Amino acid sequence: MIEENQINETRIEGRNAVLEAFRAGKTVDKLFVLDGCQDGPVRTIVREAKKGDTILNFVSKERLDQLSETGKHQGVIAFTAAYDYVEVDDILELARKKGEDPFIVVLDGIEDPHNLGAIIRTANLAGAHGVIIPKHRAVGLTATVAKTSAGALNYTPVAKVTNIVQTMKSLKDKGLWFACADMDGEIMYNLNLKGPIGLVIGSEGDGVSRLVRENCDYVASIPMKGQIESLNASVAMGILAYEIVRQRG
Repeated sequence: MIEENQINETRIEGRNAVLEAFRAGKTVDKLFVLDGCQDGPVRTIVREAKKGDTILNFVSKERLDQLSETGKHQGVIAFTAAYDYVEVDDILELARKKGEDPFIVVLDGIEDPHNLGAIIRTANLAGAHGVIIPKHRAVGLTATVAKTSAGALNYTPVAKVTNIVQTMKSLKDKGLWFACADMDGEIMYNLNLKGPIGLVIGSEGDGVSRLVRENCDYVASIPMKGQIESLNASVAMGILAYEIVRQRG
């Protein structure tokens, strides 16, 4: 297990190895590509990088040679964050082993890695058994996320799923209730947030998407007295998570 705030990255060199990393679903944080290289394999790698949160850098051969450990980079070098995703069932199993009702944080399109890292950190401190994120239109477990989580990624598992709504429906069949954050909802103090629960937090700009909201059992709002209209996603998650903690006693 790595120490708090230490970010370990794996360096992958060569076209086949880098492409296989993408296809295997590894979290590629940074990709360095030889500037001007336009052949088929490199175009495929760049296309895969653009699907996710990968930081894409087009650099000179001299820069690639500096980064290379093998001298056989073939024009591409990738850096992957050293964290693996889990399955949703692994999160439920963790709750079962602890003898606790499942408490899962579900994120609907969080794109800011600092927000994701802060949410994972708070999820750990609030006793959540895991975090679920979507595969598309959302940040993954980059090195920035790991650093911002301040070590929480060592203890709080993260699952990446293709369809948030279908995952929620499956979890409902297993006894979970879902509460999403929205300023038009019921004041959180008036809701029963005990028992097996999923806390759904929407994206920084658009909030919870319509289909996700429609599949939530509760829509929870946070009392606000100031002049601005909304809270940062990670702050809202923290407030609601600790209301769940309070109600659980």
